[in-house]
Amino acid sequence: MSTELSDAMVPPPAEPASTPSRRTFIATSTVVGGAVVAGGVFVGPDALGDEQTDAARVSGGHVSLIINDQRYTVTLDNRTSLLDLLREHFGLTGTKKGCNAGACGACTVLVDGRRVNSCLTLAVRLDGARVTTIEGLADGDKLHPLQQAFIDEDAFQCGFCTPGQIISGVGCIQEGHTGSAEEIREWMSGNICRCGCYVKIVKAVDQAAHGK
Repeated sequence: MSTELSDAMVPPPAEPASTPSRRTFIATSTVVGGAVVAGGVFVGPDALGDEQTDAARVSGGHVSLIINDQRYTVTLDNRTSLLDLLREHFGLTGTKKGCNAGACGACTVLVDGRRVNSCLTLAVRLDGARVTTIEGLADGDKLHPLQQAFIDEDAFQCGFCTPGQIISGVGCIQEGHTGSAEEIREWMSGNICRCGCYVKIVKAVDQAAHGK
Protein backbone atom coordinates (compact mmCIF):
# COMPACT_ATOMS: atom_id res chain seq x y z
CA MET A 1 0.00 0.00 0.00
CA SER A 2 1.30 3.44 -0.91
CA THR A 3 2.46 5.58 2.01
CA GLU A 4 2.04 8.85 0.08
CA LEU A 5 -0.63 11.30 1.38
CA SER A 6 -2.82 13.38 -0.84
CA ASP A 7 -2.75 17.18 -0.51
CA ALA A 8 -6.14 17.11 1.21
CA MET A 9 -4.77 14.86 3.94
CA VAL A 10 -1.71 16.92 4.74
CA PRO A 11 -2.40 19.27 7.70
CA PRO A 12 -1.36 22.92 7.26
CA PRO A 13 1.86 23.95 8.99
CA ALA A 14 1.31 25.32 12.47
CA GLU A 15 1.90 29.05 13.02
CA PRO A 16 4.98 29.86 15.04
CA ALA A 17 4.12 30.47 18.67
CA SER A 18 5.58 33.96 18.46
CA THR A 19 3.15 35.11 15.72
CA PRO A 20 0.26 37.05 17.37
CA SER A 21 -3.27 36.57 16.14
CA ARG A 22 -5.21 39.49 14.69
CA ARG A 23 -7.37 39.62 17.81
CA THR A 24 -4.31 39.66 20.08
CA PHE A 25 -2.71 42.39 17.98
CA ILE A 26 -5.80 44.63 18.16
CA ALA A 27 -6.23 44.10 21.89
CA THR A 28 -2.56 44.83 22.56
CA SER A 29 -2.60 47.94 20.37
CA THR A 30 -5.67 49.25 22.18
CA VAL A 31 -4.12 48.79 25.60
CA VAL A 32 -0.84 50.42 24.61
CA GLY A 33 -2.58 53.32 22.89
CA GLY A 34 -4.71 53.97 25.97
CA ALA A 35 -1.61 53.96 28.17
CA VAL A 36 0.26 56.55 26.17
CA VAL A 37 -2.60 59.01 25.79
CA ALA A 38 -5.32 58.73 28.40
CA GLY A 39 -8.12 60.92 27.07
CA GLY A 40 -5.63 63.40 25.69
CA VAL A 41 -3.77 63.99 28.96
CA PHE A 42 -0.41 62.33 29.28
CA VAL A 43 0.33 60.04 32.19
CA GLY A 44 3.58 60.43 34.07
CA PRO A 45 6.90 58.66 33.53
CA ASP A 46 6.29 56.25 36.40
CA ALA A 47 3.54 54.54 34.39
CA LEU A 48 5.40 54.39 31.07
CA GLY A 49 8.74 53.22 29.81
CA ASP A 50 11.29 55.86 28.83
CA GLU A 51 10.67 55.47 25.09
CA GLN A 52 6.89 55.75 25.48
CA THR A 53 7.20 58.78 27.72
CA ASP A 54 9.49 60.53 25.24
CA ALA A 55 7.02 59.81 22.43
CA ALA A 56 4.18 61.26 24.48
CA ARG A 57 6.11 64.43 25.17
CA VAL A 58 6.93 64.89 21.50
CA SER A 59 3.27 64.61 20.46
CA GLY A 60 1.92 66.78 23.29
CA GLY A 61 1.47 70.51 23.75
CA HIS A 62 1.57 72.77 26.79
CA VAL A 63 -1.35 75.23 26.85
CA SER A 64 -2.38 77.93 29.28
CA LEU A 65 -5.72 79.62 28.69
CA ILE A 66 -8.45 81.46 30.56
CA ILE A 67 -11.85 79.77 30.59
CA ASN A 68 -14.75 81.70 32.13
CA ASP A 69 -12.29 83.99 33.95
CA GLN A 70 -10.35 81.07 35.45
CA ARG A 71 -6.87 80.17 34.26
CA TYR A 72 -6.09 76.57 33.28
CA THR A 73 -2.74 75.06 32.34
CA VAL A 74 -2.57 71.59 30.80
CA THR A 75 -0.36 69.33 28.72
CA LEU A 76 -2.41 67.56 26.08
CA ASP A 77 -2.36 65.63 22.85
CA ASN A 78 -1.93 67.99 19.90
CA ARG A 79 -5.05 66.48 18.32
CA THR A 80 -7.36 67.41 21.22
CA SER A 81 -10.18 69.72 20.16
CA LEU A 82 -11.29 72.62 22.31
CA LEU A 83 -14.66 70.86 22.63
CA ASP A 84 -13.11 67.70 24.09
CA LEU A 85 -10.85 69.75 26.35
CA LEU A 86 -13.86 71.59 27.79
CA ARG A 87 -16.07 68.54 28.19
CA GLU A 88 -13.72 65.68 28.99
CA HIS A 89 -10.98 67.40 30.99
CA PHE A 90 -12.62 70.41 32.64
CA GLY A 91 -16.16 69.05 33.07
CA LEU A 92 -17.78 71.98 31.24
CA THR A 93 -20.46 69.87 29.58
CA GLY A 94 -22.78 72.76 28.73
CA THR A 95 -20.99 72.97 25.39
CA LYS A 96 -22.58 70.17 23.36
CA LYS A 97 -21.09 67.73 20.88
CA GLY A 98 -23.57 67.52 18.04
CA CYS A 99 -22.32 66.77 14.53
CA ASN A 100 -18.64 67.11 15.54
CA ALA A 101 -18.04 68.48 12.05
CA GLY A 102 -18.73 72.21 12.40
CA ALA A 103 -22.17 72.06 10.77
CA CYS A 104 -24.69 72.35 13.62
CA GLY A 105 -23.30 75.03 15.97
CA ALA A 106 -24.12 73.12 19.18
CA CYS A 107 -20.50 73.47 20.30
CA THR A 108 -20.25 77.24 19.77
CA VAL A 109 -18.09 79.13 22.29
CA LEU A 110 -16.47 82.55 22.33
CA VAL A 111 -12.70 82.74 21.90
CA ASP A 112 -11.40 86.25 22.58
CA GLY A 113 -14.93 87.48 21.98
CA ARG A 114 -15.40 85.75 18.63
CA ARG A 115 -17.73 82.85 17.88
CA VAL A 116 -16.00 79.57 17.00
CA ASN A 117 -17.01 75.95 16.54
CA SER A 118 -15.05 74.32 19.32
CA CYS A 119 -15.22 70.89 17.66
CA LEU A 120 -13.05 72.22 14.81
CA THR A 121 -10.65 74.22 16.98
CA LEU A 122 -7.43 72.62 18.18
CA ALA A 123 -6.91 73.44 21.85
CA VAL A 124 -3.13 73.53 21.45
CA ARG A 125 -3.44 76.62 19.24
CA LEU A 126 -5.21 78.66 21.92
CA ASP A 127 -2.33 79.36 24.29
CA GLY A 128 -3.13 82.62 26.07
CA ALA A 129 -6.68 82.82 24.70
CA ARG A 130 -9.78 83.75 26.68
CA VAL A 131 -12.68 81.31 26.25
CA THR A 132 -16.29 81.87 27.30
CA THR A 133 -18.73 78.97 27.50
CA ILE A 134 -22.38 78.87 28.51
CA GLU A 135 -21.29 78.27 32.13
CA GLY A 136 -19.51 81.62 32.15
CA LEU A 137 -22.37 83.90 31.07
CA ALA A 138 -24.34 84.25 34.28
CA ASP A 139 -23.17 86.54 37.07
CA GLY A 140 -23.72 84.31 40.07
CA ASP A 141 -27.47 83.74 40.30
CA LYS A 142 -28.19 86.55 37.85
CA LEU A 143 -28.71 85.25 34.34
CA HIS A 144 -27.24 86.90 31.27
CA PRO A 145 -29.92 88.99 29.49
CA LEU A 146 -30.00 86.53 26.59
CA GLN A 147 -30.41 83.55 28.93
CA GLN A 148 -33.36 85.35 30.51
CA ALA A 149 -34.75 86.23 27.08
CA PHE A 150 -34.69 82.56 26.04
CA ILE A 151 -36.82 81.79 29.10
CA ASP A 152 -39.17 84.72 28.50
CA GLU A 153 -39.69 83.82 24.84
CA ASP A 154 -39.78 80.04 25.44
CA ALA A 155 -37.06 79.74 22.79
CA PHE A 156 -36.19 76.07 23.30
CA GLN A 157 -37.76 72.62 23.45
CA CYS A 158 -35.32 69.74 23.90
CA GLY A 159 -32.60 72.21 24.89
CA PHE A 160 -29.68 70.39 23.26
CA CYS A 161 -28.81 73.24 20.91
CA THR A 162 -29.65 75.97 23.45
CA PRO A 163 -26.14 76.58 24.88
CA GLY A 164 -24.70 77.02 21.39
CA GLN A 165 -27.65 79.18 20.33
CA ILE A 166 -27.22 81.47 23.33
CA ILE A 167 -23.46 81.79 22.95
CA SER A 168 -23.88 82.48 19.23
CA GLY A 169 -26.60 85.03 20.04
CA VAL A 170 -24.27 86.81 22.47
CA GLY A 171 -21.67 86.99 19.70
CA CYS A 172 -24.27 88.19 17.24
CA ILE A 173 -25.26 91.02 19.60
CA GLN A 174 -21.64 91.99 20.28
CA GLU A 175 -20.95 92.08 16.54
CA GLY A 176 -23.89 94.45 16.00
CA HIS A 177 -25.87 92.17 13.70
CA THR A 178 -29.27 92.71 15.27
CA GLY A 179 -30.73 95.49 13.13
CA SER A 180 -33.70 93.41 12.04
CA ALA A 181 -35.18 89.94 12.36
CA GLU A 182 -33.81 89.14 8.91
CA GLU A 183 -30.29 90.19 9.93
CA ILE A 184 -30.47 88.12 13.12
CA ARG A 185 -31.61 85.06 11.16
CA GLU A 186 -28.76 85.53 8.69
CA TRP A 187 -26.06 85.82 11.35
CA MET A 188 -27.51 82.99 13.46
CA SER A 189 -27.88 80.65 10.49
CA GLY A 190 -24.90 78.53 11.52
CA ASN A 191 -26.82 77.25 14.55
CA ILE A 192 -29.33 74.49 13.84
CA CYS A 193 -32.40 73.87 16.01
CA ARG A 194 -33.88 70.50 15.17
CA CYS A 195 -37.00 71.36 17.18
CA GLY A 196 -37.66 74.34 14.91
CA CYS A 197 -37.69 77.16 17.49
CA TYR A 198 -36.16 79.67 15.10
CA VAL A 199 -38.90 82.32 15.39
CA LYS A 200 -38.65 82.43 19.18
CA ILE A 201 -34.84 82.32 19.09
CA VAL A 202 -34.83 85.42 16.88
CA LYS A 203 -37.26 87.15 19.26
CA ALA A 204 -35.03 86.29 22.23
CA VAL A 205 -31.92 87.72 20.56
CA ASP A 206 -33.86 90.83 19.59
CA GLN A 207 -35.15 91.23 23.17
CA ALA A 208 -31.66 90.95 24.66
CA ALA A 209 -30.14 93.27 22.06
CA HIS A 210 -32.66 96.04 22.42
CA GLY A 211 -33.86 95.63 26.00
CA LYS A 212 -37.41 94.81 24.98
